[in-house]
Amino acid sequence: MRTILLALVLGSTLSACGNWVNLTAAGRLVTVATPTEVANCRRIGVSTSNALSEIVFVERGSAKLQAELIDLARNEAADMGGNRIVVESPITDGRQSFGVYSCPN
Repeated sequence: MRTILLALVLGSTLSACGNWVNLTAAGRLVTVATPTEVANCRRIGVSTSNALSEIVFVERGSAKLQAELIDLARNEAADMGGNRIVVESPITDGRQSFGVYSCPN
């Protein structure tokens, strides 16, 4: 029984290391920009991304969490018809907001 419990805890901990977000084909075409880079673009709206900041009491790394939030925002921006996103808020409880823009190529 102890071995099974240890395996479950270890499996949960290791799964916290993986990236759970897959970029869509359209999401791959969306890039992260700065506010200056979107000055001549049309703002479409806002994407608010959510991801788990901790799994089974294991705090997830901020770089991994940031990458997942960006991938989620890129996917949503593509669905909205955008091709650029700009970070608009810090990560708070696994949530972050992004401005979505349509920019000329």
